[in-house]
Parts: sequence; C-alpha cells; structure tokens
Amino acid sequence: MSQAAPEILVPFPPPASPSVPASSRRRPGPPSVVTDEAASKLPRPPGTGGAASPGRAEGQQQQASCQRSSCLLPLPSAGDDGSADPSGLGFISSGPAKILPVQMPICVCEETISEFETLTRDAGRVQQDTLKKILELNADAEYLSHFGLNGRTDVESYKSCIPLCVHSDLEPYIQRIADGDSSPLLTGKPVTSLSLSSGTTQGKPKFLPFNDELLETTLQIFQTSYAFRNREYPIGKGKALQFIYGSKQVVTKGGILATTATTNLYRRPRYKEGMKDIQSQCCSPDEVVFGPNFHQSLYCHLLCGLIYSDEVHQVFSTFAHSLVHAFQTFEEVWEDLCADIRDGVLSDKITVPSIREAVTKILKPNPELADSIHRKCMGLSNWYGVIPALWPNAKYVYGIMTGSMEPYLKKLRHYAGHLPLISADYGASEGWVGANINPRLPPEQVTYAVLPQTGYFEFIPLEKPKGEEMENSASIHYIESDPIGLTEVKIGKIYEVVITTFGGLYRYRLGDIVKVAGFHNSTPELQFICRRSLVLSINIDKNTEKDLQLAVEEAGKLLEAEKLEIVDFTSFVEKSSDPGRYVIFWELSSDASEDVLQSCANCLDLAFVDAGYVGSRKIRTIGPLELRILKKGAFEEILDHFLSLGGAVSQFKTPRFVNPLNIKVLQILNRNTTKSYFSTAYGL
Repeated sequence: MSQAAPEILVPFPPPASPSVPASSRRRPGPPSVVTDEAASKLPRPPGTGGAASPGRAEGQQQQASCQRSSCLLPLPSAGDDGSADPSGLGFISSGPAKILPVQMPICVCEETISEFETLTRDAGRVQQDTLKKILELNADAEYLSHFGLNGRTDVESYKSCIPLCVHSDLEPYIQRIADGDSSPLLTGKPVTSLSLSSGTTQGKPKFLPFNDELLETTLQIFQTSYAFRNREYPIGKGKALQFIYGSKQVVTKGGILATTATTNLYRRPRYKEGMKDIQSQCCSPDEVVFGPNFHQSLYCHLLCGLIYSDEVHQVFSTFAHSLVHAFQTFEEVWEDLCADIRDGVLSDKITVPSIREAVTKILKPNPELADSIHRKCMGLSNWYGVIPALWPNAKYVYGIMTGSMEPYLKKLRHYAGHLPLISADYGASEGWVGANINPRLPPEQVTYAVLPQTGYFEFIPLEKPKGEEMENSASIHYIESDPIGLTEVKIGKIYEVVITTFGGLYRYRLGDIVKVAGFHNSTPELQFICRRSLVLSINIDKNTEKDLQLAVEEAGKLLEAEKLEIVDFTSFVEKSSDPGRYVIFWELSSDASEDVLQSCANCLDLAFVDAGYVGSRKIRTIGPLELRILKKGAFEEILDHFLSLGGAVSQFKTPRFVNPLNIKVLQILNRNTTKSYFSTAYGL
C-alpha cells in the first residue's frame, strides 16, 4: 500500500496499490467475470458470519488468548489447495528470530512484539538473509537469468546485475503469465493469481503477481501492528463495525484468476485462519460483505452495526474515505434504519435476495433500541461524535488515513468525537513496507517501522538542488544518488522506496517518497511524504498530489467562515487551450457566494508555490487557474462508475488527477459542473 493513496495493499482488508502510471501494452483478453454464484463459494474473510462471541471480553482475557499454545500452526506453507509447500523450505535462522516465507504462529501480543524486537535488533543481517531466501526461491526465474545473476544470492552481485525497474519493465513477463505461460518467469513456482491495482488514476488497472509468500508477509505485518495496537487499546472478543466489500474476479485467457489484492487474501483459508485471533467478528454476515450492490451492502453494514451496537469494539474500513462516506450516508438514512429496527422488517430498498435473506435472520423487532438510536441522533450537534454516541464501547477508528486520505481526516474526526484515529499499515499491491507500531500518534504524524524479514529494501537518496531546500513544495526537483540499504538511511533525509519481494518484483521503484523519522532498534521508522509521480504539469511546472492537497487546504480556509466544507476534489490539466491551465473541481457541502468562490480560485492559484509554476504564471505561459463547482453527488457518480467496471470499494480512492485518457470520469465531471471561476491572482 503506498499511502498517498498510493494504491495501497490494505490492512484488514488490505490495501490497493500504488498509482504509478503503467503503460499497458496488451491486456489479456477477453476476461470472463466470475459469477456471483461462483464467487459465493470462495472462502470468506475472517470474522464475518458465524456465531457471535457473547459479551465484552477484557484486555487481560485477550492477552491470555494470545498465549495459548494451541494457536500455533504447522510450519510448512500451504498452497492454494491446502497442500504443503513442496519446496520444503522452512525458517531461515537469524538468531532465535524467523524469516519468511513460512507460516507465522497465529498468536500475537507480547510474543509477536518480542519476535519483532529480535528481528529489528539485527536488521542488516536479516536483510541479507531475506534477500538470499528470495533469490534461492526464485533462482530459476527467467527475469533474473536474463540479467546474468546465475544463482548468486549475495547483495553485491544482486545490485550489480539487476537494474532498478518500474511496472512497464515487468509488464511483458506479467502478460505472459496472464496468457497462460507457466514457466518460471518472475518466480520459481508458477504464478496462479494476479492482483489488480485500483486503476483510479489512469482509468485502467495493472496486473501484479500474487503468491503464498506474499500472503505470509501480509499476516506478519497485520499481526505485528495489531500486537502494538492492542497493547495500547486492548479490545476483547466483541464485534467490529467493518465497512468492507468483496470484489469481482476475472479469469484471464490463460486461466489465471485476477482480482484485487484484498480478495486474493480473502479467498485463501490460510488468511482466514491467520486473522481470526486478531480481529473482532464483523457485525455483518458474509452476504453483505460480498453483495453485488455496494449501496445496499453499505446500508446493511450500518443496520447490522446498530443491531450489535453494544458489542462493537472498533470501527474499520480500508480507507478514511470509505468511513466518511459511510457516515455521510448514515446522516441520510438513519430514520429508515430506526424504522427497520423498530418493526423488525428490512427496508424495501434492499432488493438483493441473498442480502435480504441474511439480514432478515438477525433483524428482530426492537422498539427500545430504535428509540435509543433516535434519541441519540436527535441529541447530536451536526452529527459530531456520532460514532461513540451510537457505539459506546468502541475503542478506536482504524484505516488508512495518510496521503490522499488526509483531506478526509477533519470530517472523520468530527464523526469520531473523542475516539482516537489510528492509521493502518504502509504497503501496496506490490508488497508491504512497514507496520504502525506507534498507534497513539495522530495520522498526520504516523510512522511505519520496516519489518526487515518481509522483503529486501533499498532507498534512493533524494536531494533538492541548492536554493530550493526551503521550498514549501513537494515538487520533484530531486537529485538522485545510488540506492542504499535499509540500515544505511539517515534520520531526517528523504528517499524513494525500492522493494524486492517474495512475489517476483526485483528492485522495483514504488514511486513513494518517505522521510526517515527515526529508528526502532536498527530498522528505520518511515514517514510517508507523497507519491513521486507528477499530478499537475504543463511545461516546467511540477506539482504533486501533496502540492494539490496543500493548495486545496489553504483555499478551503476561506469557506470556514460560511460553515462550508469541501466534500471532495480532483484536478485536470487543460491543454486544449493556449496557454494551458490547471482546472480544480470541487464538490461543496452547500452553496457558496460568488465572491467567496472567486476568492477561492485566486487563493488556489497563489497556493501553488512551485517555482516553475509561479514563473510560468507571471509570464503567462500557464493560464489562470480555473475552479469548477460540481453538483452534489458528482463524486458518488465517479464511485459508481468505478464499481461498474468491476472495481472494489475497498480499493477506491478519488483520483486527485484525472488523466486525459480517463474520458468517462472527465465526462462525469464536465456534465456535473454548475459554475466556473477563473483566477485573477496574476492579473487578467
């Protein structure tokens, strides 16, 4: 998951993937969609359906459960069919610590923290062992042979032979896999699954290999962050209000299953088994999670959450955006939900038979609960603190909250009231980078400790040229140096992340910029800064997603006096005119005056402080910025379009920059535009 919404491989459910543009040379064709009936036979995610755990357990009970020896699993890695890993490879020794790929013990808490401490005390040696294991497992891979590695497993040989790469470099190999080539192309064992990135930026997803070793890496990351989180905020065996959604699966012409990284995890029994001890049970039955209609699933998530309101100990969704969207929806439907609970009859708006049948089984007439919910909602001031008001035993709200999710934090805090917001782990569909081991840090300050056994990590040092060191900009004016190792990074320095994974990616540039905030033992703690890919550029100007976010935040301050909010935003570079210009799209919570919106357009223009942009505006090689105001519901329409293409809500991130090739999204934005304001900040 990269966090700028890099497209992130998510914590339960896992993240999407980085939005580094990928040029798709030839897509597998034509994919066939797995039917709902077939999908219903796939294994379900952990903690959904089944019998409830009665009552509310205390933190001590949770710790005791973590110490059960019975929660340990046998060592051999299981394949998709449940068979033992034929490689026979077990742990690599790093003192008493264990290195993937192996089956992790299920139990967490203090045992997991102790394991983490051991591994991070000698991160340099663990990294060498990890790279050796990756290269041993994949020694026969055609990609490695092509560059003359010839079975060597030492760091020096690896870095001298294998070049840095991006997705387009691997695309021919991945395409052959999708077309049915089962020879060792990127990994020693055949790839039987592909993950799909969200494709929200470019309008189309990209394929990435997925295998059992990545599954084990995921479990280790989740278990580590849970151990630290549960130490600070102990939860028992209650329930979780989880806004999670399954996704469609396609089969490529070569017979390879391609789906989101989330679903690739869910469909494996090993994942379900590995997660059951560290996640409270989802309030909603499986049929809601995997329902074919997102809006009906969301309504029923809210309904089930209210039915089990006293048992909910945590509130979760993959992204902060999904949480905000859920409670914005709650504002609109809460009276319908109360009516359902009072009468014990599900609303007629729920028409999917499988969802309707499953929810009806748990919905019983409860006038007392309905009255309580109604009374609490009427007592709220503009829905502030709705989450702790209706779910009084919730300990925290959890999900990815960094990068492109930061604009939703203000609204999410409004809904969460006094409850802490905890940002989930850092990774991407390509692989994992780090775990949040400091859950008390607010999302804006969160850091991620790199787990040195989950992959081999390098960092490209980035320096700004003289004279630009103090620029308040995330623009990419960086001078690169040769990549360095995990333990060689320096506190306070900026780097681009490079990963080598058990899934067949070698020296892969994630496109993420991170800052080293400190060290935990000998492993660095990283602060996510932004995606390195450009968002806005016409000629010499270079502005990233972070620059756009800062500009919108600055202009948004002008709306506060009128008690207005920016519901969501995106951008586009208009090059059909001469000169070209930036176009910013806003959806607002209510109408604003002409004067305020004109001031916002001027403020946005001035808030882009990149020297190339400012200089170009002054000499008019870039035209006045245009602010377009959208009808209410425009971004909901973009979400619906994404879902209609087979996307998953768990992967959706509003595209902060709309690529000109993403014609459908541009059409949605254009037909929903109600007003337009051109900046006069640099004169007419």
